[in-house]
Amino acid sequence: MEKGFAMSVSYSWFCPCPRGLETALAEELAEIAGQSDSLVVRAQVPGGVHCSGSMEDGWRMNLHSRIASRILLRVAQGAYRNEQDVYQLAFSQKWENWFEVDHTIRIDVTAIQSPLKSLSFTTLKIKDAIADHFRNRFGKRPSVDTKAPDIRIAAFLNAAHVTLYLDTSGEPLFKRGWRGKTGDAPLRENLAAGLLRVAGWKPGMTLFDPMCGSGTILAEAARMLAGIPPGINRRFAFENLKSFDRKAWEAMKAACKPRPLPKEPTLFGSDISGDMIAMARHNFRAAGIEADIPLKQIEAQEVQPPTDVPGIILTNPPYGERITVRGDKSRPQEEMAAQFYSALGATFKQRFAGWKVFLFTADQDAPRMLRLQASGKTPFYNGAIECRLFRFDMVAGSNRKKITAPHKPGDKKDSKQEQPIDT
Repeated sequence: MEKGFAMSVSYSWFCPCPRGLETALAEELAEIAGQSDSLVVRAQVPGGVHCSGSMEDGWRMNLHSRIASRILLRVAQGAYRNEQDVYQLAFSQKWENWFEVDHTIRIDVTAIQSPLKSLSFTTLKIKDAIADHFRNRFGKRPSVDTKAPDIRIAAFLNAAHVTLYLDTSGEPLFKRGWRGKTGDAPLRENLAAGLLRVAGWKPGMTLFDPMCGSGTILAEAARMLAGIPPGINRRFAFENLKSFDRKAWEAMKAACKPRPLPKEPTLFGSDISGDMIAMARHNFRAAGIEADIPLKQIEAQEVQPPTDVPGIILTNPPYGERITVRGDKSRPQEEMAAQFYSALGATFKQRFAGWKVFLFTADQDAPRMLRLQASGKTPFYNGAIECRLFRFDMVAGSNRKKITAPHKPGDKKDSKQEQPIDT
């Protein structure tokens, strides 16, 4: 395949993402399309977004999308009734136009309502089809490498059709190439970026994560603020395709000009664990964040607003066994969780008037335990775990106390008694 021809052709792309972030991804891809005359966002579907565009648009989405999990290039689509139909579709493709026989390959198959009984057998049939195609043409076949392949081929089956894709990303896009250390149950980077968008945070707004852990939410926000593309420091599978133009790719990356972070910080974090604070600082440096993000070791229930300018609190609170590290491990998790959330809710009400609080959690009882009324909740899936992003608006005055009339002799109520106004 000639490089110039490949660049001018419009391809069909599918960009999968964590469930619940489809709308956020469609908005992001529309912004990326503003840099291109050929990239068009076509349709938002459960689990991702369909686009069309040139090969360079595929590079561009890999480089700039913070929310997509992968960027998949559609190679073929057809009806099927059995594994042999899938084999025939894969066998008939001109794979040699895309990659060399000496490249290693990996096949991944996903399905929804497929009548086929074994996805493992279907994966084997696709592998055999590609191997047989190359053997018929060149007398040899590509080898399989399930750990670090040169080329990844993805197949998706629904009830009636199979679609074959080239995975142009390789490693999933949440692997930015910088994070080396994490705590327990860390958020993936693309999920953190999606949560920031759904929460309405934009660069320049105040952001505070009072349970920052290894710093994923703050790192993603800082890289947005600095204009650092998420894929700037990693390699992609499209670099192994025959159509790849190294000079054009380097020019695309060189056109990205990071911005210095403002002198007055707008990003803040804290955590109960000093080890997590140290880990977050290490990750910030690895992520290319040069400015200092103020971090404090403190219990979430004890935090104060880090700035006079109200902003957004976005955090992933502990759950399950993670709760026990914050107190007496001999006490039941349910009791620990109830006490933790009750104190946290009181802190938000009494100290964070004017702030918008977003909690990302799998615990559906979080609002009840916080004793706060959620003004919104958005369903998400963190892998296979169903979660919610709860929003709580800390209205101005929620941390103030009711002013009583001056004490007069004979009053039945003590003038010192004050009632906090609940939110």
